[in-house]
Amino acid sequence: MKKIIYIILTLLSLNAVAGNINKIDPPCWFTEMNIPQLQLMVYGKNISKAEVSISYPGVKVDSIVRLESNNYLLIYLHLDKILKPGKMKLYFKQENKSFVAEYEFKKREKTGAEHKGFDMSDVLYLLMPDRFANGNPKNDIAKNMSPYKLDRNDPNSRHGGDLAGIEQHLNYFNDLGVTALWFTPVLENNMEGGSYHGYATTDYYKIDRRLGSNEEYCNLIKDAHQHGLKVIMDMVFNHCGSEHQWIKDMPSKDWFNYPDYKNHFVQTSGRLTPHVDPYASKYDYDKMINGWFVPSMPDLNQRNPHVYKYLVQNSMWWIEYADIDGIRMDTYPYADYDAMSNWQKEINDEYPNFNTVGETWGSEPAYTAWWQKDSKLSAPRNSNLKTVMDFSFMVNINKAKNEQSDEYGQGLERIYNNFVYDFLYANNNSILAFLENHDSDRFLGEGDNLPLLEQAATLLLTTHRIPQLYYGSEIMMNGVKTVTDGYVRKDFPGGWTGDKENAFKQEDRTAKQNECYNFFQRLLHWRQGNEVISKGKMIQFIPEKGIYAYARQYNGKTVLVILNGTDKEASVPIERYKEILGEKNEGREVLTETNIILANKLTMTPRQSLVIEL
Repeated sequence: MKKIIYIILTLLSLNAVAGNINKIDPPCWFTEMNIPQLQLMVYGKNISKAEVSISYPGVKVDSIVRLESNNYLLIYLHLDKILKPGKMKLYFKQENKSFVAEYEFKKREKTGAEHKGFDMSDVLYLLMPDRFANGNPKNDIAKNMSPYKLDRNDPNSRHGGDLAGIEQHLNYFNDLGVTALWFTPVLENNMEGGSYHGYATTDYYKIDRRLGSNEEYCNLIKDAHQHGLKVIMDMVFNHCGSEHQWIKDMPSKDWFNYPDYKNHFVQTSGRLTPHVDPYASKYDYDKMINGWFVPSMPDLNQRNPHVYKYLVQNSMWWIEYADIDGIRMDTYPYADYDAMSNWQKEINDEYPNFNTVGETWGSEPAYTAWWQKDSKLSAPRNSNLKTVMDFSFMVNINKAKNEQSDEYGQGLERIYNNFVYDFLYANNNSILAFLENHDSDRFLGEGDNLPLLEQAATLLLTTHRIPQLYYGSEIMMNGVKTVTDGYVRKDFPGGWTGDKENAFKQEDRTAKQNECYNFFQRLLHWRQGNEVISKGKMIQFIPEKGIYAYARQYNGKTVLVILNGTDKEASVPIERYKEILGEKNEGREVLTETNIILANKLTMTPRQSLVIEL
């Protein structure tokens, strides 16, 4: 009889768990990790008053941290090498109640070294899930979420694109020839208005239900891998969304920068120079780092060791749980430098072959180079950030498109000079370049100048960079930010049932769209597996009379690229490139798939691009 009563009482206690513990982050963990310490954030009413004990081989409690809010409890565990997969019981005793929660340790599917990142052999394709394709209309309206509008006519509302829509078009990416997909953030953004772009996280461990589920995200990545495609996860550690539980019930006053935001709101200046300015004032540095990005995006304090640990574990969890192939870290310079440096070191130590690219927004090469791992410019400090984004290239190519190239800094002379400063980088194999992205005007603006786009894309896909395309470039999508960001984040035509245009299909694209698509497809497929481009050294020639030329060389193979950066026909003296050509007087032109004679002079049409295999 006593045994039956004990069982009943135990079951009652177990049933109390759901009502008393709302959440444990991370939801599970993995065996065989190199990092021995695990932080569990337990959230529930008055949970900080509970005593905790465990009994599981290979696990012991390091410390218990009780925060200012009684609804949080941090449990730091030490994990031994003998830790095996299984479900551990966490025993809580709170006043006169005792209850149990289960926590699972899963077997690691790969070693840290087996997680491979992206590199110069890849071409990243950036897309915004809400604006790409709606594969499952059933998740368009999600119940029990903050009010939002689904309206494709409103550039600032949700449009209904989702993970299912992306998965249904994996063959499209293969046909185009890209090798990696970068989605803007897919984590829950339970914000009033919908936060369609994804940069206001409200749950770091949950995929937004309007995009899909955690399981759907994992399945999409598995399917992408079967298609030979890598997946890059966009993460945001600088800030979260104002509807995050941390704002509604702040764990501690130092969880955020400027926590008294209701009475004393400070917005970041957005001026990122104080990091590198030897004369920077403390006022400017504080405003840049600690100010909130916008009122709806509270600024996390990465100097708080508990916040820091939470974020580090979150990034590792997604690498293990979903098998992502890289991280793009948003607003990188806005976060605390030392915390981000330590985070990157921990990632590099655990995953030596993984890759992270940081959004290091700055128009000068020296600024970008300062942020790269092992940079002498920032020594003795070290960011440990492997890959940086070449905003200088984007700025200069968008200026060059409106200019006639000359020897005085105009047009393609800007691009030549951009590469001159590669001597500043600790590793010029880890620089990501792009023509446009979700935060910039489209390269075409409001126009449709295909020769300009083709020339810029030729540069992007053949120079010494990791290239990133923005969705729709291949079909000449355009737009500017004059009114709102939504105009550079338009829906991909054909991604929704009933669309009048369908750019996924050749037969439904316009003649000019097909001309553009075929250009990208030809160049991208030629680039795949091409070690001359992914590994070759680069030799460039100072632009003369509007002509810019450079070569890529590897293992006895050469590719010569010649660009006419003017709106006039140009005569190109071949003699100048003898050191590249040697005795060869003929090559194969990649873009037209024709043979080309390299004798005396070449005549090039306005804005023509030549990619010649020798």
